[in-house]
Amino acid sequence: MHQRDKLTNAGDGPDFAFIPDRQWWRSLFDRIDARDAHGFANFLTPDAEFRFANASVVNGRAAITAAVGGFFEAIGSSRHEFFDIWNGAATSGRDGAPGCDGAAGCDGAAGCEGEVTYARRDGSVIAYPFANVLRLRAEKIASYHIYIDNSTLFAASVSV
Repeated sequence: MHQRDKLTNAGDGPDFAFIPDRQWWRSLFDRIDARDAHGFANFLTPDAEFRFANASVVNGRAAITAAVGGFFEAIGSSRHEFFDIWNGAATSGRDGAPGCDGAAGCDGAAGCEGEVTYARRDGSVIAYPFANVLRLRAEKIASYHIYIDNSTLFAASVSV
């Protein structure tokens, strides 16, 4: 489901790190599209942080499960299509990279770009481009940031 490979740009990091492949991303998005908050949470470290768009950061697996579950209840469904994925060393230009504080640190970083299509509760459908940036530790997600402008998702749908 995933591969272990040498990081070429890790420098001072571990010799090997978890490298998510397309199958791993597909299994993550399958849990999300199934509206399975607990299945999604299984991808996270216990102390993970999660930020969805411009919402406040949520800390800890239990709190993330509740927040994601609430979002799943607010929508009819979602379907994720991802176009590109990338992997590398977890680096930060500032102290205390999100989700990587303390002795545990992070083993690597991963990202993807795609489009998500939401079915609203009223039956209308809307799609948005997105990018996800992850920091990884011990084959789990320590920090999950979703960059998306879904500000119209809960706005009243307009008939044309």
